[in-house]
Amino acid sequence: MTPAIEQLKALKISHILHEYEHEAKAQSYGLEAAEKLGVEAARVFKTLVVKASNESLAVAIVPVEKQLNLKAMAKAVGAKKVAMAQPNAVSRSSGYVLGGVSPLGQKRLLTSVIDESAEAFNTIFVSGGKRGLEIELSSKDLAQAIKALVTSLT
Repeated sequence: MTPAIEQLKALKISHILHEYEHEAKAQSYGLEAAEKLGVEAARVFKTLVVKASNESLAVAIVPVEKQLNLKAMAKAVGAKKVAMAQPNAVSRSSGYVLGGVSPLGQKRLLTSVIDESAEAFNTIFVSGGKRGLEIELSSKDLAQAIKALVTSLT
């Protein structure tokens, strides 16, 4: 059981776990998840960690098929600008390996922002904390669990 699943259970948040056989040669973990689970890519969200100009880290949760708009993320977190965080900083702050970073159950609760497109679906999919594991839940429950802001990020 991953910290992400433990957090959802502790908060009594309704969710469904989906496992699939991860292929090491997959070029995009998120697109692989959508394909293997047979869901549209717009419902599968990736967890990206950015470093703000003030050196703080923040989490962006965006559809796997889209690219994070760094200016929109900077505005959302009140920074002059943001850049993608270094992989070792991501692993250190989240406790997860790249490709399995969940927005849930991170070592430290970081400022988190969910792309507003998540609200178009009854449920979305986010990493369960390891490659080959996705959590299906409502975006409202996700936002509540991680105290996230919801705004346009793509």
